[in-house]
Amino acid sequence: MKIGVLTSSRADFGIYFPLLDKLRDDPFFDLEIIAFGTHLKKEFGHTIDEIKQQGFYLKHTVDTLIQNDSPQDISYSIGQAVVSFSSFWAKNKFDLVLAFGDRYEMFAAVVAASPFDINIAHIHAGETTLGAIDNAYRHSISLMSKVLFVTTEKYKLRAKEIVEDSAKIFNVGALSIDNLKNQELFSKEEFEDRFAISLEKPSILSTFHPETVNYQKNVSYIEELISAFEELRRDYQIIVTMPNSDTMGNMIRTKLIDFAKGKQEVKLIESFGMKGYLTCMKYCNFMLGNTSSGFVEASFFPKWVINLGNRQEGRINTSNIMSIPVNKDRILKAVKIIENQSFLPKDCNIYGNGNTANEILKIIKQ
Repeated sequence: MKIGVLTSSRADFGIYFPLLDKLRDDPFFDLEIIAFGTHLKKEFGHTIDEIKQQGFYLKHTVDTLIQNDSPQDISYSIGQAVVSFSSFWAKNKFDLVLAFGDRYEMFAAVVAASPFDINIAHIHAGETTLGAIDNAYRHSISLMSKVLFVTTEKYKLRAKEIVEDSAKIFNVGALSIDNLKNQELFSKEEFEDRFAISLEKPSILSTFHPETVNYQKNVSYIEELISAFEELRRDYQIIVTMPNSDTMGNMIRTKLIDFAKGKQEVKLIESFGMKGYLTCMKYCNFMLGNTSSGFVEASFFPKWVINLGNRQEGRINTSNIMSIPVNKDRILKAVKIIENQSFLPKDCNIYGNGNTANEILKIIKQ
């Protein structure tokens, strides 16, 4: 069975990993990875190198991303991706293609596939993120897919509302939990040797992506966050993984780079890779930002999360998550609340038991 896997970023490749590993090792499948989006860009870490370092043969690359991030640039990039993938789908045939999540690049790749009647399986369907235009892209991908894989029963019900009876829907849990259950993470010493960052220090792990609904507010948002960082760096090492290629993402990058200059306690990272990122999450004091990993992966440990703003609004909030506005005073108050806790919440993991990849393979074979 010939399987194509669409991967557009460091984030989705890391989450895909346990599934890709099993697809590669199972003689029933002929796996072909299709890398595009930020994977191909030096300024985002040229993460196709990570794919190769994990021992995967990279047969296909599709150049889809332009350099800038204004609304016009993003719109143009979507159109360019559709054009590029129209040629790709005309030349390459698959029994099934896996698409992940909600990125606009992923949406464009699936839009281009739709006239070819390609069988698409959508991973992480049914979720809701009201503060990002990605919400519309995710549900559109689902509507163009034949099979939907969701992570919880709540998301299964949501997916059913969206597609009605046009697709088969399966609750399989989250692949991220497979990574956490089955992958041995770095020790603190190994992490420091690899990334020159000591996790013996009290640390905050932060990722702040732009909100793409009401995106004009992102300037004030990042200024509030940096103002909070300015005070928090007295007591914590601040480890920041850089934002993705959304509208105004470059503005956030520039402000973070300017803030970090000359500050040894502020570490800016383009890509840890999944193993490095999960290790950092394991040993940090808490997470601060608006990344989806604060909802899924953080629930496994569990790890305290201060979720900022509206980007992830609509996701399930487990008891380890505090969702607050992007405001310096509210951030500092939330940090104090965490510092005064003598325990971590229990029973936060609602995303499966670490067997998601096997479940997906079984369903595909059936």
